[in-house]
Amino acid sequence: MASDHSAIEWTEATWNPTSGCTKVSPGCDRCYAERITLRFPKSFPNGFNLTLRPDALDVPLHWRRPRLIFVNSMSDLFHADVPENYIALVFDVMRRTPQHTYQILTKRAQRLASLATRLKWPENVWMGVSVETERYTWRVDYLRRVPAAVRFVSAEPLLAPLTNLNLDGIDWLIAGGESQSGCRPSSVDWFRDLRDQCAAAGVAFFLKQLGGHPSKRGGDDAVLDGRRWIEMPRTRAETFKSSPSSTKGDSRFSARFGSRSRSPRQNKANRVDCP
Repeated sequence: MASDHSAIEWTEATWNPTSGCTKVSPGCDRCYAERITLRFPKSFPNGFNLTLRPDALDVPLHWRRPRLIFVNSMSDLFHADVPENYIALVFDVMRRTPQHTYQILTKRAQRLASLATRLKWPENVWMGVSVETERYTWRVDYLRRVPAAVRFVSAEPLLAPLTNLNLDGIDWLIAGGESQSGCRPSSVDWFRDLRDQCAAAGVAFFLKQLGGHPSKRGGDDAVLDGRRWIEMPRTRAETFKSSPSSTKGDSRFSARFGSRSRSPRQNKANRVDCP
């Protein structure tokens, strides 16, 4: 289960060594991945039940061109039913493909933190947690314990404002509303506040979409105060190597995300200061 061309705005490809999940918080209520398994039962014979897909483990090994890869867009790698040794296999593939940059996102922050010290974290792995309301900001506390090159927060679907979010040790924040029929509304003020918090903390901010139905107001329609916000993070290694005289502001503040045809390495090499 993989896609070499993802429609998700902040990545380029997806890789699913597992599929299926279970719901743990309100952000799961209208899960897009669950809807996909219902639409394509032949591709997902187990429906949305957690399923290991060992036949997909070697997919990134066959992708020679560098890619920004979202790991488990159809699942959660740190789900309780994913064995630790299987997670280690996924990390081994990521370690063996340094040409790619991997983005992992979980709602199981506590299990993530408990396993983090037993996993080998290569520089090409970014780790994130989902936070949809202030009730789940504790996930960020667990994320801070993880020695990933980039730590990020996905505030999507954002269901309430996240005021005074502690962004210490965080490099990137993605924000977006809920979409599709029956979506719960979001406020532009919530996104504006997160953008301002990120600016104050030197954290890259990526506004994926504003939410809504029938249009999710993503892509070129995801405009806040007259412009798009599509900033990408720097790794800690890049931050350390940056010369203070060659950057403006916090060195973690990255360039805008360039053409989708650019590789992750090219994106990193073509950073400019954000206005």
